[in-house]
Amino acid sequence: MTNSPKPTHKPPQEILPSLWGFAPNRDTLGGVAYLIAHPEGGVLVDLPAWNTVNQEFLEKFQVRYCFLTHRGAIAAPAPWRSFLNCALCIQEQEAYLLPGLEPRSFHTEITLAADLYGFWTPGHSPGSACLYWQAQGGILFSGRHLLPNAEGNPTPLHTRKTFHWPRQLHHTQALKQRFSPETLSYICPGASLGLLRGAKFIDRAYDRLNWELRIKN
Repeated sequence: MTNSPKPTHKPPQEILPSLWGFAPNRDTLGGVAYLIAHPEGGVLVDLPAWNTVNQEFLEKFQVRYCFLTHRGAIAAPAPWRSFLNCALCIQEQEAYLLPGLEPRSFHTEITLAADLYGFWTPGHSPGSACLYWQAQGGILFSGRHLLPNAEGNPTPLHTRKTFHWPRQLHHTQALKQRFSPETLSYICPGASLGLLRGAKFIDRAYDRLNWELRIKN
């Protein structure tokens, strides 16, 4: 009788300069986490799977914050917080999901660095939020507020778990006023990367988002 091989875990991949993407996390239904290697301290966007591959990778960085885009991205928060000794940042309506972990909650916006801030985009969940990094022409980490559709374009999706669809549409439209083609080059969605056909992000993000919004209107 032979021993069955131990499951292997894929290491994070550098997808843009100073930005890594993790393998989908089964504990968050295929959610994708990211690491920003920011000069003021690393920033995790959502939580990757709790395994030795990810632990050994993150040990190389001084992770200062973990920004949680929505309640569905929470998995093993206590072990990760203890391991990384970082602050967990989450919109105030979902902070109750982190009892005893002293999260850094916010209402409308939160600044993590001069070029990095999060903002509330309710709809997918009550405390859904996006993180924006001004680097490289602007990168938006959209969680499940925006996901790629079959054409690989960023779009809000109405599912059975959607908290408030009109609010989600409203906050998607508001991205048009917040950003421009010059300030939004990439979107890193929090799931459904398989629809990007091998790509690890959505490029030409503002123009492709605008196209999707015109179709919905």
